[in-house]
Amino acid sequence: MIVVGENEAALAPIIYAHGASLVANPDPGRGQFSSLQVGLREILNHGRDAAMVTLVDRPPVSNATVQTLRDAFASADQNVWTVIPEFSGKHGHPYLVGREMIEAFLRVPATSTARDIEHEHQKHIQYIAVDDPLIAVNINTPEDYARLMAGPV
Repeated sequence: MIVVGENEAALAPIIYAHGASLVANPDPGRGQFSSLQVGLREILNHGRDAAMVTLVDRPPVSNATVQTLRDAFASADQNVWTVIPEFSGKHGHPYLVGREMIEAFLRVPATSTARDIEHEHQKHIQYIAVDDPLIAVNINTPEDYARLMAGPV
């Protein structure tokens, strides 16, 4: 599920061509957290109880990282609502959220931040060590992208 804003017309063909779904944030000016809420509501509307969350400015992580996170989430204690990857002491994306954390995200105003909500529910988060530096990489500038394309992070 890809959350789009004013860029829907440009992104829709690409999203659908890759077998994904989209939902539009009707007011993306409310900020990043509002887009997370829009996407998570749509996940619940599709009858799902969990989601893997990542940001648009993050490069894709390895398949092994995704599988490690899925396995950890699937085998986690009921008290674990979220599984977050960790590399060299840094937390990153993608992370997995269960229904309890999804509902926690949806109960707060759109002016909140995911980090604040996660900190409020810290006891329900499990950090999983992964051997993938890309979990903590942001691509915000053309120079960031050039560094990523040049080789190992």
